[in-house]
Amino acid sequence: MSPCVIYDCEFLTAPGAPMRFWNGPTDPDPVIAQIGAVRLSTESGEIEETLRLYVLPRGRQGERLALDPLFIRLTGITEDILQAEGLELSEALARLDAFSDGASLWSWGKDELNMIAVSCWIAGLAPPMGPARFRNACDLLLAAGMPLEDVHKTRSNTLAAYFEVDHPPLRGHDGLDDALCVAYTLQHLLQAGRLSATDFT
Repeated sequence: MSPCVIYDCEFLTAPGAPMRFWNGPTDPDPVIAQIGAVRLSTESGEIEETLRLYVLPRGRQGERLALDPLFIRLTGITEDILQAEGLELSEALARLDAFSDGASLWSWGKDELNMIAVSCWIAGLAPPMGPARFRNACDLLLAAGMPLEDVHKTRSNTLAAYFEVDHPPLRGHDGLDDALCVAYTLQHLLQAGRLSATDFT
């Protein structure tokens, strides 16, 4: 069995934007500013490698979009970080593709629709990975016996706490840390026998 990759994206937001589905006249387009990813062995449950990428958020005319103070408070991502480490979206997605090495990419929900597809459309890019590569990690939790109503109300950064999984300190709304929270949970379920490698196929 090949490893799986759990990933998470952080994207631009502003006060009230989620309630308006980012449709308000001053709401930013929900383009990606960070990608975190974890490569997890589906046989041993071992976390093999991690990746954290910062992405320069650009608008429809290619302009660099400013970060709202709410986004900075939530994520800890600042203009200085983007200036020093930010990648163009095309390079960041190419690095994610290389990191995954053909493995399935799992997110808590459908980040490929809500963030990657939107960001690629705004940037005028063809996504480097097709939709069949992407999977919803919520399906794994259902297979492990988590009730559907609990899946609906649990976030990626609270999933490990739901299963009382011990792990190093993690920051919510950080792409890598949120991906790690899901990965630690899947690791726990694999090692407890509640999931097997075949559940990831």
